[in-house]
Amino acid sequence: MVTYKPATNLSIYIEYSFKIEPLHPASDILIAELGEVGFESFVENDDGVLAYIQKEDWRDDILNAIQILKHPDFKISQSYTEIPQENWNADWERNFKPIQIDNRCAVRAPFHKKMEVEYDIVIEPKMSFGTGHHETTRMMLQFILDHDFEALSVLDMGSGTGVLAILAAMKSATYVDAIDIDTWCFLNAKENVARNGCPQINVYEGDVALLGKLKYDVILANINRNTLLRDIPVYVKNLNKNGILFVSGFYAEDIPMISAKCAENGLRWEKNLEKNRWVAAKYVF
Repeated sequence: MVTYKPATNLSIYIEYSFKIEPLHPASDILIAELGEVGFESFVENDDGVLAYIQKEDWRDDILNAIQILKHPDFKISQSYTEIPQENWNADWERNFKPIQIDNRCAVRAPFHKKMEVEYDIVIEPKMSFGTGHHETTRMMLQFILDHDFEALSVLDMGSGTGVLAILAAMKSATYVDAIDIDTWCFLNAKENVARNGCPQINVYEGDVALLGKLKYDVILANINRNTLLRDIPVYVKNLNKNGILFVSGFYAEDIPMISAKCAENGLRWEKNLEKNRWVAAKYVF
């Protein structure tokens, strides 16, 4: 699973190869901690994670602050090497594979061939989350495929690459607002929206403070547990009656607290999807 792509191929990168036992949830924790110290690109594989950092941002002691490496419940080994500048794009393209969901939707990069599916989405992720490879994004795409978006208003909160907003637009949503607090995600989503020809999508940089009194028929939020717990009351205020909230970014054990927060705010649970302990859930207002 490719999580991010660097914004440029002009820099020299250091590649770390981490071998992890057991793989989950250690790989997700490792990626989060590495991101905090400057790593900007990650590729998950069958036995661990490849992590990339620009050479100019690297230092000998960069892993000292990575707490998961010291956790007694996980066995993690690592090695690193310098990636020659001219090999970076080829390395990333080799690891980023297109995906298909239900043979109806494909998510691919611009260098992949067009796929014969109903919804062919072209994403260049750069430093943004949302290629469809991660379980949470894939399950949210599945929910969108299974729902009728004809003439609906949609909010994609924490939009990353914009892939969820793009599929909603392709499924005939009237208009879609895509919001992310990260500048890279904001810029990347704008590029991907234009690349896929979705003029009904408006992309904004910010958080729930932007919502004001806007109303939506559907809200998509693939973020994380703590942000969801904080913002669900805001989402509900911005949902039309009988509106739907699709959420993901948390584990199966988090479902009781997510559902409790939704119930407190008048939302009724309808359905879960689950893959490798990750969960996506549907709630109706």
